[in-house]
Amino acid sequence: MSPFSRVSVIGLGYIGLPTAAVIASRGVEVLGVDVSEHAVNTINQGKVHIVEPDLDMLVQAAVTTGKLKASLSPEPADAFMIAVPTPFKENKSPDLSYIKAALETIAPVLVKGNLIVLESTSPVGTTEQISQWLAELRPDLTLPHQDGEQADLFIAHCPERVLPGRVLQELVSNDRIIGGITPRCAERAIELYQLFVRGECLRTTARTAEMAKLTENAFRDVNIAFANELSIICDTLKINVWQLIKLANRHPRVNILSPGPGVGGHCIAVDPWFIVDSAPEQAQIIRKAREINDNKPLYVIEKIRQAADQFKKPVIACLGLAFKADIDDLRESPALNIAKQLLSENIGKILLVEPNIKQLPAKLASYNAELTTLSQALEQANILVVLVDHKQFKSLQAVDVATKVVIDTRGIFG
Repeated sequence: MSPFSRVSVIGLGYIGLPTAAVIASRGVEVLGVDVSEHAVNTINQGKVHIVEPDLDMLVQAAVTTGKLKASLSPEPADAFMIAVPTPFKENKSPDLSYIKAALETIAPVLVKGNLIVLESTSPVGTTEQISQWLAELRPDLTLPHQDGEQADLFIAHCPERVLPGRVLQELVSNDRIIGGITPRCAERAIELYQLFVRGECLRTTARTAEMAKLTENAFRDVNIAFANELSIICDTLKINVWQLIKLANRHPRVNILSPGPGVGGHCIAVDPWFIVDSAPEQAQIIRKAREINDNKPLYVIEKIRQAADQFKKPVIACLGLAFKADIDDLRESPALNIAKQLLSENIGKILLVEPNIKQLPAKLASYNAELTTLSQALEQANILVVLVDHKQFKSLQAVDVATKVVIDTRGIFG
């Protein structure tokens, strides 16, 4: 019989809510905890506050059966899964304040035998730090760094590794890396994930699990940086980078990724900096890749400025604000930052097209900017900037943009 009859998920965002809903669908009672009253109320109505295919149906079913409930405050449970943001500070060092706040929230309801799993992508050593923080918060309980296998609480790290737009499938099908502070911690966490994961649960240490997720995203970041640098070189040499990549990828051992306006999202644009922060002298390629990808939006903005100079009254349509195609996630989005910079420069009328959101984030709304439809943008703009390859934009034909200056950072016309 499973030792987990009740699970609590702390943080009901793009990872936490799908995880909570999937576990609840397995018949386990789940309490989701979040600081957002809007999120809690929405979920308790059987609705969702984020865009993810099929999540609305799963949440509605879980709430209707009584297996999923959301709350602003924690309650006792057998396991606590922490899925809160881990951004970086202005100096690129990791900000662990959300994790610490989550621990302070759950500490009063912890009891002997509880499992705490950190899902948030974190710098190496964070899981061990959790053990130390909890020792201060609950001195009446023993922790793995103090008492090893005999500790009162189990602590492990299992980084999420899902793709937005395919979260529900990949939560179940993907292999999971599960690292415990002790082997017993890892085994207890594996028991939890085997409730809903069909993929293999791979046991390791907490530090290796932390580094594995950072490594996966740094690998992708380095490869995207190669593509982004290649796109700039091809611009200089008057070569179509999209055709070039297609041809080069016909080599059986070459697989160049697609360039873009930069790199966004809560993982690839953030996680490599955690490695750089931990080993600044050694992480040279990883640091350079981050710098290349962080500077790509500046290159795109300069191309837009040059295009605007061709018109007496430039009208610039930014197609897409999300960090990738067909989702509403704006976190660390280069498209969003490009739009913000254009608005701040006042180089012309800016039209913002993002079919996956209903209202602009505060950082853009403060410029009196407004969302517009694709058809309105095509009618009014003389400059089109493709920043995200949403399906609505990919349906455009060359004839639709024949009279426009097109800056295509995603290759939909390539």
